[in-house]
Amino acid sequence: MRAAVLAVFFAVSGATAVLAEAPTFRFPSIDGGSYSTADWRGKPVLVVNTASLCGFTGQYENLQALSDRYDGRAVVLAVPSDDFAQELASEAEVKEFCEVNFDLSLPMTTIQHVAKGKVHPFYAWARDAHGFTPSWNFNKVLIGPEGEFVKAWGSTTKPDARPITSAIDGLLTQ
Repeated sequence: MRAAVLAVFFAVSGATAVLAEAPTFRFPSIDGGSYSTADWRGKPVLVVNTASLCGFTGQYENLQALSDRYDGRAVVLAVPSDDFAQELASEAEVKEFCEVNFDLSLPMTTIQHVAKGKVHPFYAWARDAHGFTPSWNFNKVLIGPEGEFVKAWGSTTKPDARPITSAIDGLLTQ
């Protein structure tokens, strides 16, 4: 009898887990079109709010190196934002700045609100469901292969730092 009750409990729990699946987010691409986190299911995704005129802007180099390191097994997404008044005036300027100075080829969105004003739905989810709001530029949010929130890091943690790469590596071996 107990086994039957447990079997029903786990069957119901499994159904609930499907209903509670992590949400999907769409980001407008700086190159036109859009990115959907659904397209990246099965891979870890590191989402980083960026700004071209910030003291941490050199981390673009680390972001590209991280993207190259995982070569499609994980995704690095740059989300330019002027919420801390350090981004260039237009997407065209951001795109050119990143290409000329950092030879950036990783996915990048249009300029988005991440901490102030009408924030992008991804950042509203990180704030409301997980208590994380970027406190400055170059904050990092790792989402897992099923779109779940894994962990967040501040500006001073470089994208290719051991805590981040260890977390990504751990998700790749699951």
